[in-house]
Amino acid sequence: MLSESLITGAEEMSHILRHRGQRITTVESCTGGLVGASITALPGSSDIYPGGFITYSNELKHALVGVSPDTLEAHGAVSAQTAIEMAFGGRSSAHAQFAIAITGIAGPNGGTDDKPVGTVWICTAGPDDSFDCRRFVFPGNRDEIREQSAISSVRMVIQKLNSEPQTLGHEHERIEG
Repeated sequence: MLSESLITGAEEMSHILRHRGQRITTVESCTGGLVGASITALPGSSDIYPGGFITYSNELKHALVGVSPDTLEAHGAVSAQTAIEMAFGGRSSAHAQFAIAITGIAGPNGGTDDKPVGTVWICTAGPDDSFDCRRFVFPGNRDEIREQSAISSVRMVIQKLNSEPQTLGHEHERIEG
């Protein structure tokens, strides 16, 4: 079941994109399609959403959206570098103006001292080749981490569309370009 917060955010984002005649795609790893599901839950979503990619494995990150094996080897799947390549690769593959990429560790296993459970990188890429990439460390169980990741990604796009970047809850680092 999709949360009210996620649906409300998806509605706001979709409204802005529809008004501008722009499209968005998603490249999701730890969220497993949750953001795409929130967009397609809305009537008329095909106007703004050509589809998305669920790239849970490194092999699919490379094969579907072109993440470099060198990037994966040097930085790992849960990194800013991988999230940025996921966003730009997805945007290009889907012929969309915007992309959301999410890669992280939802748990309950898989965390390390450097990347504990709850570490998630979210990157948005825009039509002007700009990007906003943020590292979050979300508390909670697997479902809560996935939900917070999806909601935060939609909020990031809304901020980008409105040119009003603000720090979001549990945000620890930001890289923009």
